[in-house]
Amino acid sequence: MIKSIRKLPFWTVATPFIGCFLLFGQLFDFGEWYLILLSIGLLFGVLAAVHHAEVVAHRVGEPFGTLVLAAAITAIEVALIVTLMLTGGEAASSLARDTIFATVMIILNGIVGLCLLVGGNRFGEQRFGMLGVNASLSTLAAIVVLTLILPNYTTTVAGPIYSSNQLAFVALVSLVLYGTFLFVQTVRHRDYFLPQQGVSDEDIHAIPPTTKVAILSAVLLIIGLIAVVLLAKSISPVIEAGVASIGAPAALVGVIIAAIVLMPEGLAALRAAKSNRLQTSLNLALGSALASIGLSIPAVAIVSVLNGWPLMLGIDAKSTVLLVLTLIVSTLSLGNGRTTVLQGLVHLMIFAVYLFMTIFP
Repeated sequence: MIKSIRKLPFWTVATPFIGCFLLFGQLFDFGEWYLILLSIGLLFGVLAAVHHAEVVAHRVGEPFGTLVLAAAITAIEVALIVTLMLTGGEAASSLARDTIFATVMIILNGIVGLCLLVGGNRFGEQRFGMLGVNASLSTLAAIVVLTLILPNYTTTVAGPIYSSNQLAFVALVSLVLYGTFLFVQTVRHRDYFLPQQGVSDEDIHAIPPTTKVAILSAVLLIIGLIAVVLLAKSISPVIEAGVASIGAPAALVGVIIAAIVLMPEGLAALRAAKSNRLQTSLNLALGSALASIGLSIPAVAIVSVLNGWPLMLGIDAKSTVLLVLTLIVSTLSLGNGRTTVLQGLVHLMIFAVYLFMTIFP
């Protein structure tokens, strides 16, 4: 194990534990300056998580590699949402909706847009396999519409809420869709999601890490992601105060927290795009969006049904327009297997409108 540790950069091994140590330090009243240390620990925690995710991904290969970071972050995100729901009770009935919607918009417009823009600027035109991306988008569109839009139009219960039977059924449908997608991605049609390997791609042809190093990185990845999420939660009161001071809606807090939690995925996807591995970048981004909504909905549905709490899932008309626009543009921009800076800029502009309308509804 000592030899395995030596094969990893020291800062990537130490950072997850430093993050946990900083969390423990909150038990003492060190004053406002300690928030600066928490923020620094959060930043380095994100960078370390990206490094360990790439180590594991290089060992297991595609498309399994892109599932590692997405699965780890989604599991922690779901645990965080469920925990906040259990502590907040009925007052947190819209928490899952706000978090999931923010996650989908950040991934499909922010992360994907930035990857397409940076990759297109660097290589002119990038290519990817359409079959895998189309499978991801069709599955994502179905789950998103069923969970975030359809509740506004059901009549059994008034308002943007499913009845218990409807919620349980839609949660089951979401789980089936996501499970089938995973089966297609990893078993039945794995070749749809494999990147086109170029002979000049140093990342692909580099010697993979040993099994022991990959296992160590996987453990450090989990520890680091837990620390990242808890650190983000720790500095959320400061974010809430800052949002309130500028008179912005409380929904902006959820957007900021979601963006912090998604930083490891975003950085990993961006690095893949910069290395001309757009297929890997899109696998990670779209897979993360699918995992986020496909696993979060069943989890929060169970908590809601067992406790008898209403679960507000339907988004408002403004958000519906932006979400539908995002799905349409994503289908068009990723529909021919080639992208340029134009598609990236379009996604980023939609993301900018989403952020602006969140602050100034």
